[in-house]
Amino acid sequence: MPDTPEKSQERSLVGTVAIVTGAGQGIGASEARGLARAGAHVVVNDVGRVADDPTAYSADRVVAEILAEGGSAEANHSDITTPEGGQELVDQAIAVNGALDTLVCNAGIVRDRTIVKMTAQEWDAVIKVHLHGHFHPIHVAAQHWRERARATGEPVRASIVTTSSEAGLFGNFGQPNYSAAKAGIIALTQVAARELASSGVTANSICPRARTPMTEGVVPGIEPVPGEVDDWDPEGIVPWIVFLAGPQAREISGEMFVVYGNTVRRMAPWAPVAEIKRDTHWDQESLAKAVLELGGGSSRMVLPEFLELRDRVL
Repeated sequence: MPDTPEKSQERSLVGTVAIVTGAGQGIGASEARGLARAGAHVVVNDVGRVADDPTAYSADRVVAEILAEGGSAEANHSDITTPEGGQELVDQAIAVNGALDTLVCNAGIVRDRTIVKMTAQEWDAVIKVHLHGHFHPIHVAAQHWRERARATGEPVRASIVTTSSEAGLFGNFGQPNYSAAKAGIIALTQVAARELASSGVTANSICPRARTPMTEGVVPGIEPVPGEVDDWDPEGIVPWIVFLAGPQAREISGEMFVVYGNTVRRMAPWAPVAEIKRDTHWDQESLAKAVLELGGGSSRMVLPEFLELRDRVL
């Protein structure tokens, strides 16, 4: 009997090697299991420990789950916020069969507080995990892909998927560090898409919504409703990750997508919406008269699902 499209997609990554960072729980764990089900050998990266057993790594538990399902995986406990950790992780993946095919950067933390109250340590911690934790694996993987492409004279057909957030698009109240880091991830991804295109590498960013240890008890209205699509189930994100890593997405790069439940939403980058111009440089009086032509105002969109942050961090 011929395979159904679903069955074909399940095995679309056979023979490939994938990395998922921050994969010890939540979205990353779901992504690692999904890539393994699609046939990839997955290097599961996380420095975290199991809550009920501080001596055990959460990455090891996810690997055990993948192996129990008949998949192929191994754990990595490197600290990817450092150059050494990024190098160790990518080297481990390349050692499997000589090549890395997919890099999914997912590691992240939150330290929510308003700008007025935020400490330097809270700012630095979030920037380090998100931005350093994305850059170092991408940096090492990019070197590997460029060398492979130069050696063979052929594109490598590899993919990067980074994890941003709608906070990075709109800016969430009480999350200046997180919002800034997530916006930076989008810019980093777009640069990677441009710089690595000649080597055959795609780079896209997702803004996922999911019920994870980071959102449970914080974001209201994320509990599943019987009979309805569970928009906050991390498993809803997995098919899109597998698709972006697969052969049918080779022409998709430099994009950002909001992904949740049964929804994939492509987001447009910043674009001009209004302009004022004159024959000479502006003066204050002229600007005061013309500024209304620009439109807009001081209010900004606040995502409804994050409004509760105001009460929690004030």
